[in-house]
Parts: sequence; structure tokens; C-alpha cells
Amino acid sequence: MRVIGIETSCDETGIAVYDEQQGLLSHQLYSQVKLHADYGGVVPELASRDHVRKIVPLIKQALVDANCTQSDIDGIAFTKGPGLVGALLVGSSVARSLAFAWGVPAVGVHHMEGHLLAPVLDEPAPEFPFVALLVSGGHSMMVRVDGIGQYEILGESVDDAAGEAFDKTAKLLGLDYPGGPLLAKMAEKGEAGHYKFPRPMTDRPGLDFSFSGLKTFAANTIRGSDQSEQSKANIAYAFQEAVIDTLAIKCKRALKQTGLKRLVIAGGVSANKQLRVEFALMMKKLQGTVFYPRLEFCTDNGAMIAYAGLQRLKAGESEGLSTKAQPRWSLDELPAI
Repeated sequence: MRVIGIETSCDETGIAVYDEQQGLLSHQLYSQVKLHADYGGVVPELASRDHVRKIVPLIKQALVDANCTQSDIDGIAFTKGPGLVGALLVGSSVARSLAFAWGVPAVGVHHMEGHLLAPVLDEPAPEFPFVALLVSGGHSMMVRVDGIGQYEILGESVDDAAGEAFDKTAKLLGLDYPGGPLLAKMAEKGEAGHYKFPRPMTDRPGLDFSFSGLKTFAANTIRGSDQSEQSKANIAYAFQEAVIDTLAIKCKRALKQTGLKRLVIAGGVSANKQLRVEFALMMKKLQGTVFYPRLEFCTDNGAMIAYAGLQRLKAGESEGLSTKAQPRWSLDELPAI
């Protein structure tokens, strides 16, 4: 089976062609970062319009790169949710239209299931069961994964997600959008010991996350500093250290609670270099293994949607003729396959 994956949940248009036997044949990704930078964040209407402009040319290019035509495609997968409703509708309407025209099934994919399965695109792939930490601009979630669709949410964000806190703190430090990667780069110049940030919700049981207070603590610390570049770098270092420590503490709890030794970390924040260093040390001490997507698949992309969609199409799932989007959609509502 050969599937086209279409990702349009937010500000990146991702298209990929995935073959069950040959693996990933091609992928195209267009980022709207420059479009939204002047506004300091994603403008939903502009995001939707840009998806309209880019999606068809990217599909054509992905087919060319995969050396195939529409007759070689057996199904189409698209991000059905969660995400920005206008952006989701662009992807779903194009996917359903192509599926109808080409006479192939289409299936809606949960965006976070795509991220969760992204590490499976490479070798060595994690075997089930495992604990997954999904950390991005919109989500922070801990999940026990026993198979595709067999998800138990162990904990999730009660306010700001980790990636959102990175971006907001970066903005407070005067960095451009998207600020998360720029904050991480600034933190490389920072020094330990100058500032001590709290580790939110680690002094109580449970696996839920909260990063809103950490962002507020950062704002107060920045206001009380001398505003020098070195002070800002020191604050960035302390903030990043607090986020990573908080995530590590929660992951250790989840692994102990489940008795599992395999940990998957996915989503945009999983690309953070210092996070990968700290988690490698942690998992070595725990005699476990940690898996990540390759860097280009940490952020939103069509490859993860194509893979997840292929699994669901093989299980007989497909959408009707109506164009659907589900901007709010819990991961544990998905059927097991």
C-alpha cells in the first residue's frame, strides 16, 4: 500500500508519500515562520490562506520526488485534528477531493498520534509497549502506548504547554518568533548558578504538567535583572534547565508507575539538544532506552501522517464523502487497531 500524507494543522504544510514495503519515498515541508514572524505568533486566517496556496504544488512535487503518479496511490491520509479549524479544513477538503477523484479511500489522522509514531519512521524503531512524552507548542502529554490506538493518557498540561512556554519566555527575552529554538541557542551562552527556577508540580503526586507559572517566574526574573545580554543568557539557561528537569522528573515517575523501560519523546521540543543530552544520561541510569524522531520530523510533517494513516487504512478505516475537521480531539478516543 502506498499513501499520501497531508499535514495542515497549524503553520506548516507537510506532504509525504509512504510505501508499506519501501518506506518513506518523499516528503515536502513548507514553513510559514516568516509569514507569522511580524505578528509574534500564528495568525489563523493567514495560515489557512497560505495552506491553500502551497498544498497542491507540494503534492505535485512529492509525487515527482517519489517517482510515482496518482495511479500508484492507494490512499490519502490527512490531519483531521486537533489544530486550527481553518487550516485543518484546507487539508481535509483537498484530501477528500483527491480521494474522490482518484477512487481511493481517505482517512483522518489524529495529529498527536502522528507525532507519537514519528520515531517508527527510522531504525531502530521502538517496540510496544512504551511511554511517550509528547511535547510541542500546543501539547504536553504523557501516554502509555501498548499498540496503535491503545493509548492511556497518564498526564497532560493543565495550562501552557512546554513549547508554548519556551516561545512566550523567548518573547519576554526579546527574541523573534518562533522563539523556542532561539532561547535554546541563547541558553548555550548562559552559566549555571545565577538563577534558580521552580520545577512546577513536581512537589506533588501525579503526571500532569503546568508551565504557565514558570513563564510568569521568568517574566519577573527578567524585570529584576540588569537586562544585559549575559543576564538574559543566564535566565534562558535557568529556564531551559527547569523545563527539562520537570519533564525528566515526570518521565521517571511514569516509567516507574508503568514498569516500562522504553521512552519515546516526540514533538517540536524533542529537537532540543540539551534535553536529548539530559534524557540520555537519565535513561542510562535507569537501564532503559529513549527514542526520538529524526530532527526534521520533530516538528509537524506529512511523513508521520502518511505512516499513521497507512496503519489505519490497512485496518479498514476511511472517511465518508463529507469534509471533516476536529479541532478538539482527545487521543484516548481513537480506536485500537
